[in-house]
Amino acid sequence: MRGQRLTTTTTERIRDAERSRGAILDAAERLFAQQGYDATSLTQVGAAAGVSRGTPGYFFRSKADLYEAVLDRSFAEVREAVRAGRARALASNESPETILAGAVSDYFDFLAARPNFVRLIEREALSGSLLPRDANHLSAGQEALAAISAELGLDDAPSGEASQLLLSIISLCWFHLIHSQTVAPAVGVRLEGADDLERRKRHVISLVLHGLRGPAAQPVVTSTSTESPTHD
Repeated sequence: MRGQRLTTTTTERIRDAERSRGAILDAAERLFAQQGYDATSLTQVGAAAGVSRGTPGYFFRSKADLYEAVLDRSFAEVREAVRAGRARALASNESPETILAGAVSDYFDFLAARPNFVRLIEREALSGSLLPRDANHLSAGQEALAAISAELGLDDAPSGEASQLLLSIISLCWFHLIHSQTVAPAVGVRLEGADDLERRKRHVISLVLHGLRGPAAQPVVTSTSTESPTHD
């Protein structure tokens, strides 16, 4: 009986530690996104997480390590979403266009459900980036690139068609989340509710699919010369 009680106590402690760690990461993600890295302290994170002021430092040692852990978790979620989407695509036996439409839809919804992640990365871009060069964001991007290249048969060379398409998809799914209160209303686009986001998503998917068809459907213009033709 005593051994069983000790095992139960140890398990509970592990669960408590996991809950505390998760609460700290959640609070830190929210505060870093809302206030920025410099304006956020470990004491604030502890208070927001409902733990003692020294607990964030116990789990993560420093604010920099906590920040890196927040980013690592976020990009791990991106990577897992990419893998799950690719697994569904491989099992579906659908056409490349249908697979691409599903991937764009999934990514659009993924970002819409994670406003703190979007704010964090925007702050990174504006601050000159604190992202470690070996962070999970690199592998997340590489896996997404490999998936698009394999499923659509696009060139995966640096700055090739696959990477250009991926960057366009990210941009289209990202921009409206950052500028829902600035650029969007200025150009007459409402993004106030679920119906508005659904309309925006349909537009983005249509734009991506038409863009994918474009190079094959349109003649390539190789000259910009405006010289008048000569006559013999």
